[in-house]
Amino acid sequence: METYMIINPVPIKTPEELGHQAIELLKTLITTPSTSGEEKHASDFIENFLSEYYAIRTIRKFNNIWCYNKFFDVKKPTVLLTSHIDTIHPHDNWTRDPFTASIYEGKIYGLGSNDSGASLVSLLSAFLYFYDWKGLPFNLCLAVTAEEQNSGNKGLGSILSDLMPISFAIMGEPTDMDMAIEEMGAIVVDCTSSGISAHASSSDADNAIYRAMKDIGWFSSFQFPVHGFDHHAVKMTVTEINGGVRHNIVPSECSFTVDIRFDHHYSEKEIMNIIRNHTFCQTAIRTNLITPSAIDLNHPLVNAGKQIGRNTFSSPTSSERSLLHMPSLKMGPGSPLRSLMTDEYVYLSEVTEGTALYIKLLESLSAIFNHHPENRNTGYEKETEPELNT
Repeated sequence: METYMIINPVPIKTPEELGHQAIELLKTLITTPSTSGEEKHASDFIENFLSEYYAIRTIRKFNNIWCYNKFFDVKKPTVLLTSHIDTIHPHDNWTRDPFTASIYEGKIYGLGSNDSGASLVSLLSAFLYFYDWKGLPFNLCLAVTAEEQNSGNKGLGSILSDLMPISFAIMGEPTDMDMAIEEMGAIVVDCTSSGISAHASSSDADNAIYRAMKDIGWFSSFQFPVHGFDHHAVKMTVTEINGGVRHNIVPSECSFTVDIRFDHHYSEKEIMNIIRNHTFCQTAIRTNLITPSAIDLNHPLVNAGKQIGRNTFSSPTSSERSLLHMPSLKMGPGSPLRSLMTDEYVYLSEVTEGTALYIKLLESLSAIFNHHPENRNTGYEKETEPELNT
């Protein structure tokens, strides 16, 4: 396994240099396996890079790393820059070594390159650019988090109470560097249809598969009404099914799973009431509910993005943004269509441009705050300093 080292005579600061350094960081992360729950070595690398190369004091909890800008001021609002360091387990049908950072035709291949390594190294680079700015009208908190892909309990959610109060956040995920101002919530429902078992030749059987088929038909065709909006507020997809024990036995039970994505027009309770009023199967909701999230179109962060030419959109997917109980947007280099794909890749230009655009976004936000000081008022004042490791 090839290991890349970041070697420069002095810390670098220009957006162009930081963009090229971001590519080197991404190469190292690809060659450092960090599947969910096993991120230690990748976290060690990030921690050592920040502390030894840039002399930045970091805080660590489990495999999560976070730090603050040099001139942190508790009277200023704090912007969270966060992305995850973990990946899924590689599929067997990769044609390349998922842990080798190979470059071909302007692309860097490797597990986690697009989701979300490119976002992580670009956000980190933007943080480095602003780290020692004295006149920044807001604070920055960089959080490199673990266990996102498996919704583990030692990831972002485990450190939110440890962070200094956050005013708003940028979640680094691949969006082609456009701003996801809305994000769907997610519910996973396990359904069980029951019948009466008998021999396949019997006329007295009550086939659980046939019962399940009727309910599955309803899930595939029902549309939740939303008055005045031309879109699907709720999307239900059957993703798993299991039933039967032998070819000559009518099954008494058939189970299937439904993945449900929903926006702010419906609550979990409303969705489940409609399902239970229209189907005959037994339903059980899994515990990993993800609530919808959104940010006001007039929020300074959104305005800053518009000023640098970034588009807004509603994301059909979900992320850990739902854990952030403050205004936030999802934005990052790379394409959402490449997430979790075989032979995952990201363009080198996406990494360098992502770094530059994050910097421009924060510069634009700084200008907005300086021209409109009322945007700095978060209602929070606390005379404590962030707890940092020495």
